[in-house]
Amino acid sequence: MADLLWDDVSCFFDPDLMGALPDVRVPGCSVEDWQAVLDLVEARGWKCRYSEGDTELPVPRAASVLSRPVDAECPELRVWPVADVLAIFRFYADEIIDFDVDLRELQGQERLDVFCGFLREIGRCVGKTVLMDAEGGYGSPVLGYDVAADRVVLLAEPLVR
Repeated sequence: MADLLWDDVSCFFDPDLMGALPDVRVPGCSVEDWQAVLDLVEARGWKCRYSEGDTELPVPRAASVLSRPVDAECPELRVWPVADVLAIFRFYADEIIDFDVDLRELQGQERLDVFCGFLREIGRCVGKTVLMDAEGGYGSPVLGYDVAADRVVLLAEPLVR
């Protein structure tokens, strides 16, 4: 059974209402949690690409990435859990796993199910809540993976169109 139904949440996936690139985050993390996510990407065989600036490199250990100098360029890990669905992880800080998705890639029930499955995998991996805010709406999550329920749930009332 689907975590969420497209008809109930489509407003949260409308790029015109939410911005095309909502912020997805896992608060209360550590270097170990980051490493668990890197290990998950490898274990699931998800296509990925790690880069620092314009330079593509092998995926390093989380401790190495997160201990870079303050003035260093922020690395990115691009992960495709399925073709045409991209999550871009940015290594801003140890305490928060931060990534973006493109709502234009997440249209319809099938893609919503893929996205919910991806959030569930990450949440289960680190044992923490995964939250999605509208682009620029940091701190006001609209949906997220709930650890106790072991599913993605609504955290805001759907917008009336």
